[in-house]
Amino acid sequence: MANVTVVGAQWGDEGKGKIVDWLSNQADIVLRFQGGNNAGHTIVVNKKKIALSLIPSGIIRKNTVSIIGNGVVVNPLALLDEIDKLKKFGLKISPKNLVLSENATIIFSFHRNIDKIRENRKGPNKIGTTGRGIGPAYEDKVGRRAIRFGDLKNQKFLEEKIKNILDYHNIILSGLKSKLLTFDEIITEINTFKNKILKYVQRTSPILNTARAEGKKILFEGAQGILLDIDHGTYPFVTSSNTLPSSASSGSGVSIKQIGFILGIVKAYTTRVGSGPFPSELKCDIGKKLGTIGNEFGTVTGRERRCGWFDAVIVKHSIEVSGMDGIALTKLDVLDTFDQIKICTGYKLNGKKIDYFPHSESEQKKIEPLYEVHEGWVESTQRARSWSELPALAIKFVRRIEEVLETPISILSTSPRREDTILVKNPFSD
Repeated sequence: MANVTVVGAQWGDEGKGKIVDWLSNQADIVLRFQGGNNAGHTIVVNKKKIALSLIPSGIIRKNTVSIIGNGVVVNPLALLDEIDKLKKFGLKISPKNLVLSENATIIFSFHRNIDKIRENRKGPNKIGTTGRGIGPAYEDKVGRRAIRFGDLKNQKFLEEKIKNILDYHNIILSGLKSKLLTFDEIITEINTFKNKILKYVQRTSPILNTARAEGKKILFEGAQGILLDIDHGTYPFVTSSNTLPSSASSGSGVSIKQIGFILGIVKAYTTRVGSGPFPSELKCDIGKKLGTIGNEFGTVTGRERRCGWFDAVIVKHSIEVSGMDGIALTKLDVLDTFDQIKICTGYKLNGKKIDYFPHSESEQKKIEPLYEVHEGWVESTQRARSWSELPALAIKFVRRIEEVLETPISILSTSPRREDTILVKNPFSD
C-alpha cells in the first residue's frame, strides 16, 4: 500500500488544497488529521472556486471517502455550513463519503469567546489568532475535560461532562470579568447541531483497518505549516497543534509506518499571516506586488498575508524535522514578471553568519537574511504542464531551490487550476 502525507513546509498557505485535490484522484481515502477551521484552502474545479476549512479536498471526488480525524478540533456549526455550501455546488454529501471521528473534540461558542477575550487583552503582543476557538479547544482536550462527538450519544454522560467544563471555564471567565457560562446555554447550543451532525460520526479505525487490509490508498492532509508547529515552529507565534507529518499517525489512529511518502508543499516565495518573525519579509512595493499577483489573502479570514522572498533556511528546517521525501513547489507563475528574484540561503546574527533557524524568540527578532540574487525569466510560466513549456531561467531557479534544499521536487504547480501541474515523481508510486 502506497500512502501519502501532505504537509505545509512554511507558515501555511502554500497551496496544499490544490495539491491534495490533484492527488486525491488517486486516493481511496483522504483524511484530515489536525487543526480546525482556522485553516482554509481553495480549490478550483471547472473554473469555480471552492473554499474548504474542515472537509478534506477529496470530497469532490466521487469514489473517495473523506475523513475528519480525531486530531482535528471541530466547530460543528461551521462544518454543517460547509456541508451545505458544497451541496449547493451540486456535490452529494452523506455518511458514505464524509466521516467524522467520534474522538474529535468539539469547539463551542465559548471557546471562540475566550479566544477573542484573551487575544484582545494582549494588546500589541497579540499572537494573531483567527479567534475561532482553536487554542482553547485544544487546551480542553489536553486538560482532559473536552467534549467529543462520541459523547453526544449518551445524554447522562454528556451532562456530567458539561458540568465539569463549566466548573473550569467559569473560574477563568470570572477572573476575566466576563459573562459566566450556564448549563442551559451549552445544552441549547448542542441541540442546534446534535441530530444533524451525529449521522456523520463514526468509529474511524475499522474504516482505516479495512483500507489497509484491502491495499487501498490513503492521503493524509495536514493544516497550516511546519513553521506553525507548537513544538518546532516560531513559538509562541504558532498554532495549537503539531503540524508535523508524524501527527498523521496520532491524529488518525494508524501506525506511523502507514503514513507513507511525505510530501512538503513549498511556495516559490514566502508568506505568513499574523504576528511573528519573518526574516525575508518585504515591507516595500515588491512585497505588495507579490501579494497582489499571488492573491495573498487568507481563505478563512480574508486577512492580507505578509510576503517575502523564498527562505530556504526555514524550509530546510521543516525538511529536517519532518523527514520529507519530496517537495511540491507551488505558485512559480507569481514570479513571472520580476527582473530579479532572491533566495535567502542564510542569516546574519550578531554579526556572524548562520545557516539555521534559531529557536530563541529573542534571536529570531535579530536575524537578518542573506540572499542569492537570480535573474528573472520575465516570461509566462502560467499553465505550463511540462518542463519543455518553462523558460530556461525558470528551470534554473527551480533546480537551484532543489539543490539548496537537498530534496527532490516531485510536483510543480503553475496556476491554481488543477490541470496546470507538472508531475516529476508520483508520490503514490511504490
